[in-house]
Amino acid sequence: MKKILTYGTFDLLHVGHINILKRAKELGDYLVVAVSTDEFNATKNKKAYHSYEDRKQIVESVKYVDLVIPEVNWEQKIDDIKNYDIDIVVMGGDWAGSDKFEYLKEYADVVYLPRTEGISTSLIKDDLKKTK
Repeated sequence: MKKILTYGTFDLLHVGHINILKRAKELGDYLVVAVSTDEFNATKNKKAYHSYEDRKQIVESVKYVDLVIPEVNWEQKIDDIKNYDIDIVVMGGDWAGSDKFEYLKEYADVVYLPRTEGISTSLIKDDLKKTK
């Protein structure tokens, strides 16, 4: 069984999220999604609209996802790979070459998938601000 792991906040779930989860699942048999906790997002100066528990429940309901775990810090990734016997770590293409993921190639394959054009949580939030 080939196991895949990806990370993200997954706030305001949209088609771009679904596309990356679907394409990640197509690379293997079992998809683990690490959803950033509210506390971890705060360290990145990010604030999600939905709470971690709500985002976790939303992501768990996506048919491509087999397991959701919390992402609590940058340093947990090697442990996640080992603890869940991960073969491939998948991230959006905007992370390609980043020191946040490249070092993981020693422990698993790292695959960067292109983002869905024209959609992002940031764009949705910006559009909503304009309608006020």
